[in-house]
Amino acid sequence: MSGKFTDVEFMICQSARAVGDSSTVFVGYGMPQIAMILAQRLYAPDIIQVYEYGAIGPEVATPFRRNMMADARNSYRSYCWTDMNSMMAYAQAGFIDYGVLGAAQIDPFGNINSTMIGGTYERPGKRFTGSGGGNEVASLCWRTLLLMNHQKRRFLPKIDYITSPGYLDGSPGARERAGLPAGTGPSRVITSIAAFDFNPESTRMRLVALRDGVTKDGVLAEMEFEPEVADTIEPIEPPRPEELEMLRTDIDPDRVIIGRVK
Repeated sequence: MSGKFTDVEFMICQSARAVGDSSTVFVGYGMPQIAMILAQRLYAPDIIQVYEYGAIGPEVATPFRRNMMADARNSYRSYCWTDMNSMMAYAQAGFIDYGVLGAAQIDPFGNINSTMIGGTYERPGKRFTGSGGGNEVASLCWRTLLLMNHQKRRFLPKIDYITSPGYLDGSPGARERAGLPAGTGPSRVITSIAAFDFNPESTRMRLVALRDGVTKDGVLAEMEFEPEVADTIEPIEPPRPEELEMLRTDIDPDRVIIGRVK
């Protein structure tokens, strides 16, 4: 298996290693979905994937197909198949450990935008798919993992629209004052070149790990705000041969999500 890999493969592999076994994971479409399939195949066989349309505990059938969501393949061997209201109620009741989401923009406190960029809400410069359950996932799951390409236009001091809440304005107790469950919120941001957590005191993003060959200054140069920086910055292990083999031959052989190495 080639030692080269795409940025998406890099992010997927970091995400797959980040969830604990026997945990419950609310999964978004695309990169999060591929990441959790990989996690279940290699690292966390007893995770329980849940999807907003109602599937609980599927062993998602592969190979992945475009727009494969809410169908029999994505629900293969589910413990049960409920409905959207039930899934959100389970999250609200505290049964979901992790939410895994992607986003177009993020701010220093982990608020994310997947709705629109530029203009107004009524007449946006660019419209995206919107929340699609992302707001509920970020609001109600205990910990949220966020996957994003690392580009300056995505990391902004103020995003164009808050689709899904992080730590809101960053003030102590901001989530709780907004009616969100105590102790919840974003825990990790995984990008194509780095990883961040959130300082528990300031709730601000904090650089904690770097991809091989990437410097701290290189990361900060691709952000419109300056995050906090951990005292020790760890190296990120690149995708392992077994991870790439599983992704490319079994999970996404058509490269619908993972892309192709140039």
